[in-house]
Amino acid sequence: MVIEKIETFVLKDVLSKSFFFSQWEYAERCICVVKVTCSDGTHGWGEGYGPATVIEAGIKFLEPMVIGKNPLENEVIWNDMYRRTLDYARRGILVASMSAIDIAIWDLKGKILGLPVSTLLGGAHRTKIQPYATGLYFTDHANPSKDFEEEVILYKSQGFKAIKMKVGLGIKEDFENVKRMRELMGDDMQLMIDSNHAYNLREAVELCRKVEPFNISWFEEPLSPEYYDQYRELRSKTSIPISGGECEYLRFGFQQLLKSNSVDIIQPDICSTGGLTETKRIATLASTYGVDIIPHTWGTSIGIHVALHFISNIEIMPGRMKKPNLLMEFDQTENGLRERLTFPKIQMVDGMIDVPNRPGLGIDVDEEVLEEYAIYKKNKNTIFK
Repeated sequence: MVIEKIETFVLKDVLSKSFFFSQWEYAERCICVVKVTCSDGTHGWGEGYGPATVIEAGIKFLEPMVIGKNPLENEVIWNDMYRRTLDYARRGILVASMSAIDIAIWDLKGKILGLPVSTLLGGAHRTKIQPYATGLYFTDHANPSKDFEEEVILYKSQGFKAIKMKVGLGIKEDFENVKRMRELMGDDMQLMIDSNHAYNLREAVELCRKVEPFNISWFEEPLSPEYYDQYRELRSKTSIPISGGECEYLRFGFQQLLKSNSVDIIQPDICSTGGLTETKRIATLASTYGVDIIPHTWGTSIGIHVALHFISNIEIMPGRMKKPNLLMEFDQTENGLRERLTFPKIQMVDGMIDVPNRPGLGIDVDEEVLEEYAIYKKNKNTIFK
């Protein structure tokens, strides 16, 4: 049994209303997903995080290293792709292309063996994951936070126990928005803030000191990811846990982040940092530093299921009798690719999501929906033979 075919699908979902954060405005989502099929017809799905058409080109470049290989030997395949790209792609889009293929092979492997990915990773330490709502983006340039109150009420009614909001508009405006959100949420919900690396060190320190009274669970990407030493200095000047890492690649990038004592929480994106194969290694590395890991998750429902299986396998260090819930990012902005692409549908019950126990990632793709969102229609879709 060998891998026989790789198909890429660039999917586009045009939003009914654009939203923005400290860096960019989004009017659409465009994501590359990949289907890897075995000689017996068994298939697996993956996705890459980053510019979709560029990731598609990266997958095409990597395809000769994958076709004809045994899908059960996923680490061998990963190493072949890594070695082939090492000289010019230790970070960036080709790593994301590797990630998409790697995830699809894990899904394929699980389906071949009749086992969920969590079991292949070594087992599920927990069967339910607590999602946090990523929302409170800005929707109106004249009044960016005008919909915040409505959103908070919605998330509370849906059963979320934690919310991450956007900051990065400026210290005064951020302070007022965080203060208002804490008042609306009450004291029983976790509140996290994310500036998408909008601030310099002086500004980040000032904002931290102003919002510390509001019991912030973490401040995500306060600074640009290049500034490892500044991250460490910021940590020394605030009681708010500092998180980052969605812009890091491979275990080697995270080693630099961890050796620099830059963050309290690392946030690898499994769909860009090397797939499940490499993120498993990153989690082991983080455990040796005593640093928590909460993956960054953004994209289709494929990526959400990848995160569910991965988080289920994370060891709590140090262990204790009463285990804490581990959080998973669950973006709540408009996204048809999250809501419609795969089945069974994601369901949150009592503020928790079950880890699928079906083979592979526990899902399959609705190919009619796939066709609806594909920018190349079926008869023109890229197929690598």
